[in-house]
Amino acid sequence: MGCCTGRCTLIFLCTLQLLAALERQVFDFLGYQWAPILANFLHIIIVILGLFGTIQYRPRYIVVYAIWTAVWVTWNIFIICFYLEVGGLSKDSELLTFNISRHQSWWSENGPGCVRKEASMSGLKGLDNHSYISVIGCALEYRYIEVMHSSFQILIALVGFVYACYVVSVFTEEEDSFDFIGGFDPFPLYHVNEKPTNLLFKQTYL
Repeated sequence: MGCCTGRCTLIFLCTLQLLAALERQVFDFLGYQWAPILANFLHIIIVILGLFGTIQYRPRYIVVYAIWTAVWVTWNIFIICFYLEVGGLSKDSELLTFNISRHQSWWSENGPGCVRKEASMSGLKGLDNHSYISVIGCALEYRYIEVMHSSFQILIALVGFVYACYVVSVFTEEEDSFDFIGGFDPFPLYHVNEKPTNLLFKQTYL
């Protein structure tokens, strides 16, 4: 397969997916989003596996990658529905943190144009040493940033799925054609050695 083929394109897509997943993992760590952290970690492993299979001509690894892209698309659709509050989901719930903490997306306080202000609440009884955090001036709501992240992941995954199927079919055709020629068939070796053996028996008989 040449350089400008589906194989090279799939290598590029896997590399792009890996960089995008690492970028997303960093911000999910900063926001203590434990469910996305685990999903991103698994995604990184499968993408590396798919990249290795593409480079080393291992169709089975690419099949695993193709199956995972379908799962990854489903997960990102769920994230979009979560932040857009579709189907009774709420972006303010603790679902993505496994109900361990009340942390939200890192972008909720650090988005473009956001100004974070803390107001002391020590005057209220029972709330000593606590502060109220308000975020104002955001040019874009954090939920839309998360939706754009997930949409980009879905786009790359869908293109990667198409090219993974194409590369697997090409690899399979190449293996079949090699077997048809006789790449793994020891039968021709038997024919090569058969004629000298018959001649030797004839000479002995004479």
